[in-house]
Amino acid sequence: MSRHVLYPGTFDPVTYGHIDIIKRGTGIFPELIVAVAANPYKKPLFNVQERVDMLSRAVSGLPGVSIEAFDGLVVDFARRKKAEVLIRGLRMISDFEYEFQMALTNRKLAPEIETLFLMPQEKYSYVSSRLLKEAGDLGADLSCFVPSYVEKALKKKLAGLKR
Repeated sequence: MSRHVLYPGTFDPVTYGHIDIIKRGTGIFPELIVAVAANPYKKPLFNVQERVDMLSRAVSGLPGVSIEAFDGLVVDFARRKKAEVLIRGLRMISDFEYEFQMALTNRKLAPEIETLFLMPQEKYSYVSSRLLKEAGDLGADLSCFVPSYVEKALKKKLAGLKR
């Protein structure tokens, strides 16, 4: 079994859905690199170091998990890490088309790297970072979607944008 596996994403911010996928991944693979994409195209709210720090805290205590930031194509980062598998989370059917396009593009660019889709628990299947940022900006209680330190950081960041 491959020992080099990446779970790439923007994680802006990390949610319980992301954490669930990480736990599922570690149930299949003994080692997992959570690869935090700088990805300026998505215009993340948190900088890459803030996202790495939140994820590191979220997975502390999970054996075999490491967090690393990267910039550029995920397949290039995967090759540098000698990863043979990319894990991607699928929440709803609406994710499938985009994820399928990305997986096929990655396959064309790096046929030696396989994509494995994992689904989170049903209770996280509708949670998205984008939606949580909107809800948090409107004052919603996000405690059932993200760890408390993430909610606090998110609300602080959003309040800072309103000034």
